[in-house]
Amino acid sequence: MEQTYLSLHSSLSLIIIVGLFFILIGYLNTKEFTNNKNYIVGDRDENTFSLTTSLVASALGAWILFGPASASTWGGIGAVFGYALGTAAPMLFLYNFGPKIRREFPQGLSLTEFIKKRFGINILKICLFLIFFYLTIFLIAEVTAIAFLLKLMAQVPLWITSGITLIICLLYVLKGGFKLSIITDKYQFGFLVLIIFLSLFLILGKIEISSFELITKNLPNLIDKNYLPNYTAGLTFFIAVAATNLFHQGNWQRVFSAKNNKTLKSSLIYSSIIVFIIVFWMGYTGLISYSLNSKVSPDLAFFYLILDKSNFLTIIAVLILAISLTLSTIDTLINAISSLIITDGKFINKILKGREIKTKAKIVVLFLSFLVFLLASKGYSILYLFLLADLLCCAAVVTVFYGFFNNKINPRLAACTIFSGLICGLVFFPSQNFQSSILVGNLVSIEKFGSFISTNLLFLSFAVSLIIPMMILLVYSLRNSFK
Repeated sequence: MEQTYLSLHSSLSLIIIVGLFFILIGYLNTKEFTNNKNYIVGDRDENTFSLTTSLVASALGAWILFGPASASTWGGIGAVFGYALGTAAPMLFLYNFGPKIRREFPQGLSLTEFIKKRFGINILKICLFLIFFYLTIFLIAEVTAIAFLLKLMAQVPLWITSGITLIICLLYVLKGGFKLSIITDKYQFGFLVLIIFLSLFLILGKIEISSFELITKNLPNLIDKNYLPNYTAGLTFFIAVAATNLFHQGNWQRVFSAKNNKTLKSSLIYSSIIVFIIVFWMGYTGLISYSLNSKVSPDLAFFYLILDKSNFLTIIAVLILAISLTLSTIDTLINAISSLIITDGKFINKILKGREIKTKAKIVVLFLSFLVFLLASKGYSILYLFLLADLLCCAAVVTVFYGFFNNKINPRLAACTIFSGLICGLVFFPSQNFQSSILVGNLVSIEKFGSFISTNLLFLSFAVSLIIPMMILLVYSLRNSFK
């Protein structure tokens, strides 16, 4: 894969052209908002089509070109199913939770309003930290992903791609707010669907036997029902991705922007199906790629199949897809961060309030974008960044969403469960080589643990971050029932 598919000049020209297209759309469709609520959720009149395309486009960033295929090369078909189900599951969870919160907060703007009302200011601050951390990591990962791709295709330095991508997105999204993100998502969704279909024909067309036969012949363990990582990897990605996306402010903006609950439910069903199919296919390409060449770099498994130096149009199509995916996700993330600052900034710092809060939010986003630029230019592991952010949200997901149904969870208990899940999850969370963790291999010799623990650290870290809060809540409920 050590080859250049495009010249540096051509690749940069293309990213600027695609960026200018979205900037133009942005400025043609931008309107002044009379209040901050419109800036955050638009006019609350989104129909099924616009909401579905936006949910899909904002959920599927450039990470789908790297993450699912990479996970499948070691986690097998289980990782593919887990990743796809985990990405689609939040839409199904929101199918239940969304209408309930809309009824409770008809003019709502975010999940944090429910958290504040249900658990108080202290738990709100904890959750705000987790949400901001997750959104920031997601932003870094997205910019890193497109920078990696340009480096692969044209040897463009990471910092150049990172800078250009952020500047393009900031130029249109800070001006237009949420409504503009919805509009650009329609175009980005169109690019995504067209190029996914193109990849289906290109990849399946070059294989002489069926893809399943190929995998069965060359890597039977990756689809073997007795292969343990098929289950542990699948559960890991399902827990990680599903739990985290329930805290994604971009999703909650879309929940509150729907015309009515019927529209919301239809959009969530359609988007979950589309997301599952796309992520499953992207993960499946990793199995095909690894079956053809077991030495392929996991992060580049999809590109090994689709990129052909002799096919210039395919190269251009992949790059347009990557840029569109990146911009659609970045503008959602920037909108989400900006909206949380506007609605809840005063709980973080007293400076973040007042009539000029929207301007202050933009300043914070610009500062944050500079930090993202610096970190994305370093080229850290995309999948590892996601997993770390996912773990933090997993520690809180049981407490927050169980609170929908159990009003007896007090703020003190909520804090106890969240911190317990977080600490227990972190001590098992693997290092970047996935061979050790804080507890396993550092505090305690790895020989003291069985092979299941030492080889499934990632799975255990997510499992305990969910199970520990569940156990605490169960013990609390049982104790109260006997009083």
